[in-house]
Amino acid sequence: MKIAFIGLGNMGGSMAQNLLKSGQTVFGYDLSEVALQHFSEAGGVVCASPQAAAKEADVVITMLPAAQHVREVYLGENGVLAVLKAGSLCIDSSTIDPQTIQQIAEIAKTKNIAVCDAPVSGGTLGAKDGTLTFMVGADDETFAATKPVLSLMGKNLVHCGAVGTGQVAKICNNLILGISMTAVAEGMALGVKLGIDPKALAGVINSSTGRCWSSEIYNPWPGICENAPASRGYSDGFASQLMLKDLGLAVDAAKHVDQSVVLGEKVQEMYQKQSVGDTARLDFSSIIQQYA
Repeated sequence: MKIAFIGLGNMGGSMAQNLLKSGQTVFGYDLSEVALQHFSEAGGVVCASPQAAAKEADVVITMLPAAQHVREVYLGENGVLAVLKAGSLCIDSSTIDPQTIQQIAEIAKTKNIAVCDAPVSGGTLGAKDGTLTFMVGADDETFAATKPVLSLMGKNLVHCGAVGTGQVAKICNNLILGISMTAVAEGMALGVKLGIDPKALAGVINSSTGRCWSSEIYNPWPGICENAPASRGYSDGFASQLMLKDLGLAVDAAKHVDQSVVLGEKVQEMYQKQSVGDTARLDFSSIIQQYA
């Protein structure tokens, strides 16, 4: 396959490298020179623009920060839909609102180009290990077409329904993730303040009813999980400002359907504080710093 990958950050860069390891030809674009250098060193073909990356591609994968970036890459003046051939497949793995990807898919359909949403769960560790879960919003035929590509980057492919439902699943999942990470941070900080060794406390939590991904795989206390961002100064992870964005998507979506999200709104407030200044780029598990 010839694949264009637009967005080579902490998540996209690792995902693209797994495609390269499987022997695919990958054309890549990112605004970061450092990201492009890592991509090139892994065997990727660096391109000067999204259009240049997509020109020869059969499949386009995008992993971008926000809806405006996704819209620009697909529909902008230099958008990829203008150069893709009929029959191409576009997979957006960004986390955005459902409406944006639905609009892009409708326009692409007039060009005989299939567009689906496939946001991911599993964090930077899952991206590196190729164990991501993809939440795919697509019709049956398009979902089947995504499998040979997505299976090279993840272990679980979940068909959520029509275009946009992958984003619904993702924002609900990340609403829970933000809340659970804050809960684990609160419990760990309290336990240590009360005098228990953090490793002993984590051991109890992870063999008891408090066990969850945020405690077992991605514990926010330094030194508990060797490979988690907390053990490397909260660097190279899922930035707090990105968690804030996802919580905002969930809270906004809840308002549209008149659904209460009391915990989500409280945790959103906490991530707003965490996303000011230098801490905005720290991994979202750094929320524990608010309990220091």
